[in-house]
Order: sequence, then structure tokens, then C-alpha cells
Amino acid sequence: MTPIFQHAFYIGNCFNNILYGIELVLYFFTIWPISKRAHKRHPSDITLALFTTAILCLNTVYVATESVFGEQMWITNEDYPGGPGAYLADYASVWYETLGTAASIVLNLFGDAFLIYRCFVIWGDFRPILFPSFLCFTSLCIGIAQLIASGHPHANYFAGLAKKLGIAYTTAMISNQALVTTLICARIIYIARRCASAVAPLVRPYTGAVAVVVESALPSTLFGLAYLVTFALDSELSVFFLSVYVMSTCIAPQMIVLRVVSGRAWSRRTTEDIMTSAQTMDSRDHLSSIVVLEIESQLDADAGYPPSALVSEKV
Repeated sequence: MTPIFQHAFYIGNCFNNILYGIELVLYFFTIWPISKRAHKRHPSDITLALFTTAILCLNTVYVATESVFGEQMWITNEDYPGGPGAYLADYASVWYETLGTAASIVLNLFGDAFLIYRCFVIWGDFRPILFPSFLCFTSLCIGIAQLIASGHPHANYFAGLAKKLGIAYTTAMISNQALVTTLICARIIYIARRCASAVAPLVRPYTGAVAVVVESALPSTLFGLAYLVTFALDSELSVFFLSVYVMSTCIAPQMIVLRVVSGRAWSRRTTEDIMTSAQTMDSRDHLSSIVVLEIESQLDADAGYPPSALVSEKV
């Protein structure tokens, strides 16, 4: 284990703590309004509260295990024969590290499933989520295999069979997230361009830059791509991007839930309401144009224009 890897591991743990603090703040702002409207809760409030609590607990397990392992490697066993590199090689598969890996895999599963559900909500159709659902199941199977491989005595998440399975798992997982992110972004941008001129005040809260970034979980996907590239290239910086990516898989869905609870996120009726309003406005504009055309035609006819000349002028 080189100094670059140790620095990346240490800085990654520092970012874990910083991002965990942000996650706690987001969680508080999500649960607080749900608890305040005890007698006016939406039927989905309890489900969202349980979901956010679950991903927070999983994220807590991951942050705690990474911090404990760093403490054991650098402080408690600072005089370990062979140094931190030898300690990592001998104890990378210790039970609490395996627990942290399992927590991160389940956290990814929850995040991906929630993102696929949000894609269904925004599209209003189950067909766009069929292939992402298959990829989600595939990544789960590979993730379980990687967990088993990395949990063997003296196994290492960043070496051997565990690494090969890790590359396959990460590729399937990030590909799925990139696909769903693209589907969500494309749908929001399409609706924004299709309806912005007709119902701009209604569309703007759901199609702005913040809405696109949050609803599509774009930061999580970008961090995942950075981790996948560095991990596949055997870069020692991959451990840093792994830390940031795992934290983003918790923060990204938490931000979406916060928008849902605040009433600023897409719902099943949002697309229908926007498209219906746009069609109504288009119909009114079309009707108005017909009325104006008929009035102008009548005025021109009264002025002595023959019908044929009138039609040619309008064309």
C-alpha cells in the first residue's frame, strides 16, 4: 500500500464525515415536516420516512466501519509488522469491513430501486423502466458474489477475484444509473421545451436546472463514473472516489425525498396536469387564431376582396 493509497483512504474518510453531516441535515429537514403534519399526512409520508431512515442507517454502518478500520490500521496497530500495507492485506476482510461492504451494496440497491421508481413517475409509463430493472437485479447478483469473494480470509476488495467482480458489479450498477439518469433528464427537458411557452409558470418549478440535477441524481452518477474509471484502471485514487460515491448514493435519494415532502417534486399527476394545461392553452390559441382569421376575412370581404384573392393573401 503506497502513500498515495493511504492519503486517498484518509481523505475519503474525511469526506465521509463531512457528507454524513450533510446527510443528517437533509434527513432532519425531511422528517420534520412529516412529523409536523401528523393529522394531514399524505399516504406516502410514512413510506418515505421509513425509506430515508433505512438509507441513513445503512450509510451510518458504512461510515462507522470505514472510520474504525482506519483507526485500527493507523493508530491502534501503528506498529503492525510490515506497516499499514500489511495490516490492510491481512485484515481487509475483517467482519466489520464485510458488514460495511454489505451495507453499501444494499444502499445502492435501495437508491437504484428508488431512482427507477422516480423514472416511472416522471414518464408515467412502465416500459422505460423494464431494462433498468433488469440491470438493477443483475448488479445485485454480482454484488452478492463480490461480497462473498471479498469476505474470505485474507481477501481484498481491491485485488484478485473480488476486484474482477467489483469491476463487473460497478459497471452494471453505474450503467444502470447512467441510463435512468438520461431517461429522467430527457423526459424533463422534453416536457420543458414542449410546454414552456404555453404554461411557463406551471412548468418552471419542475423543469429548472435544480430539478433536473436533483430528480435525475446526476451527481451520484458522475461520482460513480469517476469511481468506475479509476477502479478499472487500478488507480490508487479509486478508494477516495469510492467513499464519495457511496455517500452520494445516500444523499441523492435523500434530496429527492426532501423535494417530494416539500411538494416540489414530480408526482404521478404532474406530467398529466402539465400536458393537459398545455393542450388547453394550445386549443385556446388555435381557437383565437381562427376567430381572428374569420373576422379579418369578413372585413376584407366587406371591403370588396373576392374570396379567391382573400385566400391567397392569407396563405
